[in-house]
Order: sequence, then structure tokens, then C-alpha cells
Amino acid sequence: FALYDTFDMCREYLDGCCASGLYEAILSNKEFVKDSNKQTHTFSPAFKDDEIDEISNLSHHVVFNSFAQLDKYRNRVKGSIGLRVNPEVSKSPVDLYSPCGLYSRLGITCKNFDRDNLEGVEGLHFHALCEQDVDALEEVLKSFESKWGDVISTCKWVNFGGGHHITRKGYDVDKLIALIVSFKERYGV
Repeated sequence: FALYDTFDMCREYLDGCCASGLYEAILSNKEFVKDSNKQTHTFSPAFKDDEIDEISNLSHHVVFNSFAQLDKYRNRVKGSIGLRVNPEVSKSPVDLYSPCGLYSRLGITCKNFDRDNLEGVEGLHFHALCEQDVDALEEVLKSFESKWGDVISTCKWVNFGGGHHITRKGYDVDKLIALIVSFKERYGV
């Protein structure tokens, strides 16, 4: 999102930004992360070896898409490390946007999740929505918890990903708040 004319307004409401790579992390730090209360959270399906150190310097959180990435870069990340998991349930109305599709490589499936290789991992990230209401999140969250509940309880943070259509007329914000509060109480994240 590089609509610079809106940055002053957005800056008032955001506690930081999610970045999908080096250049978005640079933009986040230049335009949004101007005080210690704001953060950059960077995820990419693939990181370039010659960019990971700069990404690490710019990012408070770096989320890896696989254990191969984690093993390769774990010792080069200065901030919090996370893993993207595939909740294996998506309510996306279009298969093209579903990270849980048959051949998707977006996130680690439960079958491929190595619970013995979590050294330094502080968080989990999933993303399975596409402009949807809280009911879709609730269903995805049930699958996420059933597969990774034991890991969630060891985490410092969980990222519910994007695709929440919070600004849509009729979006049930109160239910979203209740869902988040309940999740935080169950897991202490």
C-alpha cells in the first residue's frame, strides 16, 4: 500500500506495518515506524540471502514460511522469529486466493510441522481470509487451535493474518473483539 497521500492519516491509527519483503520494510520504517511503540512485521514466502540481514535490521518480527527458511536464517534474525502455518481451512470465496489450496506452499501444514525444531520461535502466523467477516475467522481459528494449540501456549504472539473486512458495513466488530479477547485469555498471547 503505497498511497503516500494517506500516510499521515494512516499513521494515526497504525501501530506499525506488515511488510512482504525488503522494500516494504524500508517503506514501513521510513514512513510509519518513527517511534519505539511502532513495529514492522515482515513475512515473505521466500527471502533472498543478500537481503535477510537488512530485513532483520528493519523488522521487529520476521516470519518464515518453512523450516528450511528457519534453519537457514534463524541465527541472522535480531528480532522476534515466527513461523507461518497453514490452518488447512480457508473460507476464501475464490480458490486463487486460498492459501490452503491443494498445492499451496503458503505456510507449514500440521503434518509437516516439526515441534522439535522451535528454538527461538516466538510466534505463529496464519492467513486464510479474503475480505471476509468474523464468522470466517472463527472457523479458521478453530482449525488453527486444534492443530497448534500446544504450540500456541508457548508463543509470545500470534498473527491472524489479513483479509478481515473490518470496514465492511455490517461487519461484527463486537464479535471480533470477543474472539480476540477469548483467544488471549486462553493462551496468554
